[in-house]
Amino acid sequence: MKFPGKRKSKHYFPVSARDPLLQATPQEQEEGSWVVGIDQTLVDIEAKVDEDFLQRYGLSAGHSLVIDDATAEALYRELMRDELISHQFAGGTIGNTLHNYSVLADDRSVLLGVMCNSIQIGSYAYRYLCNTSSRMDLNYLQGVDGAIGRCFTLIGEQGERTFAISPGLMNQLQADSIPEEVIAGASALVLTSYLVRCQPGEPMPEATLRAIAFAKKHNVPVVLTLGTKYVIQDNPQFWRDFLRDHVSIVAMNEEEALALTGEADPLLAANMALDWVDLVLCTAGPTGLYMAGFTEDEFKRKTNHPLLPGAIAEFNQYEFSRAMRQQDCQQPLRIFSHIAPYMGGPEKIMNTNGAGDAALAALLHDITANNFHRQKVPNSSKHARGYLTYSSLAQVCKYANRVSYQVLNQHSPRLTRGLPEREDSLEESYWDR
Repeated sequence: MKFPGKRKSKHYFPVSARDPLLQATPQEQEEGSWVVGIDQTLVDIEAKVDEDFLQRYGLSAGHSLVIDDATAEALYRELMRDELISHQFAGGTIGNTLHNYSVLADDRSVLLGVMCNSIQIGSYAYRYLCNTSSRMDLNYLQGVDGAIGRCFTLIGEQGERTFAISPGLMNQLQADSIPEEVIAGASALVLTSYLVRCQPGEPMPEATLRAIAFAKKHNVPVVLTLGTKYVIQDNPQFWRDFLRDHVSIVAMNEEEALALTGEADPLLAANMALDWVDLVLCTAGPTGLYMAGFTEDEFKRKTNHPLLPGAIAEFNQYEFSRAMRQQDCQQPLRIFSHIAPYMGGPEKIMNTNGAGDAALAALLHDITANNFHRQKVPNSSKHARGYLTYSSLAQVCKYANRVSYQVLNQHSPRLTRGLPEREDSLEESYWDR
């Protein structure tokens, strides 16, 4: 059974006698076997500085401040001149998610956003390209005459971190730069709450809504990651309405879930979110990871794992069921799953930034695999109903949990390679479930 991406060959010579029921389609890229996302393209820049440096640029030690383009450019030039920069990583929550998806699936994802028209070797824009998977399609980026976003992490002599954020032109994506044909053929459109909450007059919100309109037109699931609790808690009712009107899948952590729903228990928050969306992914730090969704009541599958206590009694009873969009169910049944941190979590957490994005990348891989398999084997019993995922809710939790662990265990939020046991244990126990 073939899923997006390359796998180890089992034969030295190609096998020419293929099953006639599994004839490959003539096109190289199957429709629906990619994901597309919109992001504020930015680079995370780390540097070690002294107190005089912070004072020179009007920064307060230990705090976060938005700086203008001129200040950002002067600051960056000094850091480069004095060779103070230790790391320059491609950032952005959707960019991280799509990169990790492409690493896991070894397949195409499409990024929409802006990029500098003029790129110098060694610059922050150059680093963005260098730190991005070659499987990510950047051909649809809109060129701008100026800087993309930069987030400076300035580490003082005592280890205190000061943040200077320069948005640059990252919110200047125009609505006419949204390609309908790319969204129409995708498995999912991936967005973040930051895209909607921009400064007045910036075109990014209009571009985002146009992309959502294309996704609705072609029945493509819209995925929203909530980004940060500070955006959500300013107006939770706005986001509840936004989810209900535009979104199929929401990804959040326990703090964002609390801001959205008012529920501190991630399970109850996920259950409430099902009032507005079809599928919920909620990471909860040391507690683990929760998922909630819908399935057809007649075809629910009981778990063989121990039944878990919680605010909803024995909530994981049907976690072996596959998720469906509520609109595709005759009698929708709410299903839930939970998994504790993989191996209890890393011995030392190197980086919490991006763990939720990594979990979402695993979910997107499963959704895309479902579309891929439907196109290759349309008469399979796996597709007798309109399932959203290829695997059960429990297995998606398992996969997402493992990918999150990999990011927590490294410095960068972007994977540099697939999971170590991908070919062996995961390939057998996960995909064949």
